[in-house]
Amino acid sequence: MADVFEVEKVGTSEEVNEDCPIQQVDLTVPKTDDPNMPVLTFRMWVLGVAACVMLSFVNQFFWYRTQPLIITSISAQIAVVPLGHFMAKTLPNREFFQGTRFEFSLNPGPFNIKEHVLITIFANSGAGTVYATHILTAVKLLYKRKLTFLPALLVMITTQVLGFGWAGLFRKFLVEPGEMWWPANLVQVSLFRALHEKEKRPKGGTTRTQFFLLVLISGFAYYVLPGYLFYMLTSLSWVCWTAPKSILVHQLGSGMNGLGIGSLGIDWSTISSYLGSPLASPWFATANVAVGFFLVMYVMTPIAYWNNAYNAKTFPIFSSKLFMSNGSEYDILSVINSDFHLDRDAYAKTGSVNLSTFFAMTYGLGFATLAATIMHVLLFNGSDIWKQTKRAFEGSKKMDIHTRLMKKYKSVPMWWFLVILVVNIAAIIFACEYYNESLQLPWWGVLLACAISIFFTLPIGIIQATTNQQPGLNIITEYIIGYMYPERPVANMCFKVYGYISMAQALTFLQDFKLGHYMKIPPRIMFMAQVVGTIVAVLVYQITAWWLMGTIPNLCDTSKLPHGSPWTCPMDRVFFDASVIWGLVGPRRIFGNLGEYEKINWFFLGGAIAPLVVWLADRAFPNQKWIHLIHMPVLLGATSLMPPATAVNFTSWIIAGFLSGFVVYRYRPEWWKRYNYVLSGGLDAGTAFMTILLFLALGSRGIGLSWWGNSPDGCPLASCPTAKGIKVDACPVH
Repeated sequence: MADVFEVEKVGTSEEVNEDCPIQQVDLTVPKTDDPNMPVLTFRMWVLGVAACVMLSFVNQFFWYRTQPLIITSISAQIAVVPLGHFMAKTLPNREFFQGTRFEFSLNPGPFNIKEHVLITIFANSGAGTVYATHILTAVKLLYKRKLTFLPALLVMITTQVLGFGWAGLFRKFLVEPGEMWWPANLVQVSLFRALHEKEKRPKGGTTRTQFFLLVLISGFAYYVLPGYLFYMLTSLSWVCWTAPKSILVHQLGSGMNGLGIGSLGIDWSTISSYLGSPLASPWFATANVAVGFFLVMYVMTPIAYWNNAYNAKTFPIFSSKLFMSNGSEYDILSVINSDFHLDRDAYAKTGSVNLSTFFAMTYGLGFATLAATIMHVLLFNGSDIWKQTKRAFEGSKKMDIHTRLMKKYKSVPMWWFLVILVVNIAAIIFACEYYNESLQLPWWGVLLACAISIFFTLPIGIIQATTNQQPGLNIITEYIIGYMYPERPVANMCFKVYGYISMAQALTFLQDFKLGHYMKIPPRIMFMAQVVGTIVAVLVYQITAWWLMGTIPNLCDTSKLPHGSPWTCPMDRVFFDASVIWGLVGPRRIFGNLGEYEKINWFFLGGAIAPLVVWLADRAFPNQKWIHLIHMPVLLGATSLMPPATAVNFTSWIIAGFLSGFVVYRYRPEWWKRYNYVLSGGLDAGTAFMTILLFLALGSRGIGLSWWGNSPDGCPLASCPTAKGIKVDACPVH
């Protein structure tokens, strides 16, 4: 690498730390830079936009399926390498517009690592879902109401772009400090190095590139089993096999509809689908998730269910559906009037909406997680935030090596972010006012959602940047607007995406900024790639969703789909049910003084107290280092994705995280340093490539295998109620 800008001692007032404060970063991220390496190249644009389009299409396509699969940017990160080298060998190296500021060449030299990083940033834009697509699906397919293309597009694009404003405001706090290390980025950094750096093969071992290829091929070949030949590998619930006719045993053993005792998924998509790669999670965060999952699934849920709290036995032990008091599924469309508001007379006649006790508790844990997030950050990070705030205004006097190297490049001016922010908020207010009949959200709701989002971006960003876990704002946003503007389901959904997803999107941008920070990409070029990639991704996501809605009969309608159809839309169903609870019916009738779940609100107090107890214990016993590792927002929010995530997703993820983050990291640190993140990338890529191949070759033609090994769980009675006299199809009556 020519003209490498190495770390050097500088005789300035700035204090440079050549070692990173986080050991994993110090072991993984290179401490060099070549500022002369070409970045904005023709092949970067071609491959970057192509990767963004392909991932956006594929992810939206799979989003509606019973087993949704998110193809991560790692797949594109690998696939573009041979294409980049091919273009470097074949494209002409003629220079255009010589002597002007627009001078460029189609082929400026060998395909390099910085081009590759920018292509991956484009791919990241397509790899994450566009959450606002849920609104489109819920309104058109589940509520069966009219929503035209343009207002849907405005909601989707403004949701994604609004996060740029918050990202700009908090760069100083969440990107530059070495302590904000964003663990998930280390997977991609390790993979970039494996694909570009020449390394000597260790004696008796393999290079990282060779190891990656071995894992990719092995993962690709293996996924034929859980992906087509033997579905049961996704959830081996062997406990159910010991008593095929016992509801109790099925409830205990089912990994998909029960507590998942003994269940295991020998399938990478089961392991990583909801919580991300366990190999990228720090062990203390994995341990907090494990404790939280254990307490919820094996302490709270059994106690609540078998004590029949909230008539728990009338409903399944694990379900996100909405029920009538007799245990049958609630007919939501029967209580909506012509104005798309709640029909109060019909609701009074039909009866109250009931939740499974587990589903009600997940909302309570959401309340607790929110309160714990604020308290934890104030208690454990408050002084650091204050110091960093002073540094941001006074000029930083201390920086790690990566921030030192990035000072060579021009930063993105704050006014760029502010212009995007102001224009975007104006566009949102226009859309909500002009299309009020469709979107229902008033202008003050937009401003309130923005206020919530900006307030929580920093504390939740600190948690994600240090633990790889992101507490969500979905519940609190639904709660607030549900009280202030009830009986309007679309207004509730729009408020949630502006209050919650703009924050989540800001953290995605900041995580990408940190990846560029590690790989020494000029910030202004990073910003441009993110903006273009985001807009392209939104367009592709919406066009794909619109096409599928017009192509697949009865998409998402489980009552009309043929048995075994993969188009059941589990993520959209949860979103729809939430809009009914918080928007159509409203929290006052469910969690307020008019509802039977009022006591769930005590979780707010419990969540606020929990970090205080840990903080006091940490002060009282300073030599007990393990106390400081108890992270209440992560612990309480461990099961926030349940449902649609199931017990088998968590048990499998925790086992894999323990083996990587504790066993291998502690007893084989050199192996962990060399191969851990490469292993994660290879498994992601191999599984993704085989999934697409199986669908194109077999699934799209309806070619499948029908035998007992392709039963998804083997626990058919797990969803049955156990209360006396309750009748449900395919379930015995007590």
